[in-house]
Amino acid sequence: MKNNHARFLLFVLAGTFIAFAAKVTTDYNHATDFSQYKTYSWLSVEAGNPLWTDRIKAAVDAQLDAKGWMKVAVGGDTAVAAFGSTHNQPRLETFYDGFGGGWFWRGFGNGIAITTVDSTPIGTLVVDLFDAPTKKLIWRGIATDALSDKPEKNEKKLEKAVSEMFHHFPPKSKD
Repeated sequence: MKNNHARFLLFVLAGTFIAFAAKVTTDYNHATDFSQYKTYSWLSVEAGNPLWTDRIKAAVDAQLDAKGWMKVAVGGDTAVAAFGSTHNQPRLETFYDGFGGGWFWRGFGNGIAITTVDSTPIGTLVVDLFDAPTKKLIWRGIATDALSDKPEKNEKKLEKAVSEMFHHFPPKSKD
């Protein structure tokens, strides 16, 4: 019996972590040979919050550096642009204070219901890589729900989302 409770608890905890993780998707131009790119330059970062500009750049820089790409001030093989946005998602929380007696046959009785509206920040980060000479989009990564309602966790969530975004980068050529 205890073993079943432990399994259930582990299942619930795993589901909780999955539910709060950022959803990451990537797409790329399948005709692009990514082995030709070795350098990149930043075009822009639009994050809504000036504190996030440097954080986004640092997270992406770390991933591209780990892949052997070198950042140059201007004139890189690729150009990088990032866009981050957040909005507040309203969430209703209702608490019931007693149901009265025999609620099956008399309704909810004299109980009191209190509903509050909480706002949870929902964040999306889009990172685009462009072929510098042609200015064509060659790769895009999107992380949704990359922010939490706890500012102290946001940096780690951002780093994890960007790391996941670049996990299979650069894409293998179809040759």
